[in-house]
Amino acid sequence: MQFLWAGLGLICVALAFMGVFLPLLPTVPFLLLAAFFFARSSSRLHTWLLTHRVFGPLILDWQTNRAINPRAKKAATLSIAAVLVISYVFNAPVFVLIFQAIILSGVLIFIWSRPNG
Repeated sequence: MQFLWAGLGLICVALAFMGVFLPLLPTVPFLLLAAFFFARSSSRLHTWLLTHRVFGPLILDWQTNRAINPRAKKAATLSIAAVLVISYVFNAPVFVLIFQAIILSGVLIFIWSRPNG
């Protein structure tokens, strides 16, 4: 079972890393999942993730204070705006744009209602 948890954690880290560069993929939720999986599989990987120069502070802010760094909030907002603009530019159907706008607005409300980390 530990190999399954570790494998899922590594997949989440890979997705989080890709999310740094791709506006459609979130970063922090995948990191939180990876921390969850690593805590159940490998203390070495869990420690590596929590002490990582870039990823560690994001996870620790969330785990200790349920807080999100203002820079991460701004990046999430820009990514969400990019998704909506890309959908519009590629002529997504109106119902898709409305659905995206509703869901992503909820995500933004959640993000911006969290304390600053």
